[in-house]
Amino acid sequence: MNWAKGYTASYYASIVDPKTWKDVDTIQITGGTINHTETGLRESADIECTDFNHGIEQWIRVWMDVEQAGERNHVPLFTGIASSPDRSIEGSLSQYTLKCYSVLKPASDILLPQGWYAAKGFSGGDVIRKLLKCCNAPVEVEGNSPRLLEHLVAEQGETNLTMIEKILDAIGWRIKISGDGTILVCPKTSKVIATFESLKSDVLKPSVSVEYDMFDCPNVFRATSGSTSVEARDNADDSALSIQNRGREVWKEDTSVTLTDGETLQRYAKRRLKELQGVAMTVSYDRRFNDSVYVGDIVRLNYPAQNLIGKFRITSQKISLVTGTSVAEEAVIA
Repeated sequence: MNWAKGYTASYYASIVDPKTWKDVDTIQITGGTINHTETGLRESADIECTDFNHGIEQWIRVWMDVEQAGERNHVPLFTGIASSPDRSIEGSLSQYTLKCYSVLKPASDILLPQGWYAAKGFSGGDVIRKLLKCCNAPVEVEGNSPRLLEHLVAEQGETNLTMIEKILDAIGWRIKISGDGTILVCPKTSKVIATFESLKSDVLKPSVSVEYDMFDCPNVFRATSGSTSVEARDNADDSALSIQNRGREVWKEDTSVTLTDGETLQRYAKRRLKELQGVAMTVSYDRRFNDSVYVGDIVRLNYPAQNLIGKFRITSQKISLVTGTSVAEEAVIA
């Protein structure tokens, strides 16, 4: 399927058996949106439909049937827990608004016991897998994850999901959720997943918004672990944020560093400086749907007329279930 070219799409939802993870019934939907973010539950959806068991929770899966030049694909867009807090009635017709939460919702509702901790030396991915057992969704860990270099102790009010966030931060990994609900625990990527450009794969709509917030963005980062401190400095001539180009130093620091397995304090400082500088430029645009591009992925934009050239990390997506499956996206410099 060439997502840069025209296609026709229709949508429906299915009821999912949480034990077998298979579709058992269908629901006709009339519209909706699906939202993706980098942290927290990572996914949510608002779905409009004409038939739903009002007042109960059910697992659902949203599907897109797409056709292009005789080729047909059946693409899962979202899987999660749905409830119907709103119901409107007009004559004999009922319209339901479904509030849908991601497959991570069960992990956000369970409090960890007091004194629980993720032990130093254990594989971060394996600990995350155990914390996700409360979720019905399949869980996959990509390869061998880094080991924890120190104990991570549950604080008051700590949930399975907030602890998972701490572990992901400690090992430098992320979570991706596929349309069928599979949870993938994997490393952060620097690989370009897709290229969007004006000449070959022009999928962006004409209106693009670029926001610059450089004032507080650092060009020096200090990292401290125990009695050791190191600094990472931006002295690049081609960096708009560098010390020489701004004519001043802007500092940020981390006084309680958690290193990933094999990561030095100096590498940590350089990585954090780059991450903090990435948010200095935020790009907002609408584009055509592409099922291989997800939040946290890196895309290359090549739009010289808009002065939009380079690698960007996607930070949020909003998928509208319309004829052309529009995606409103935000990204920062990668």
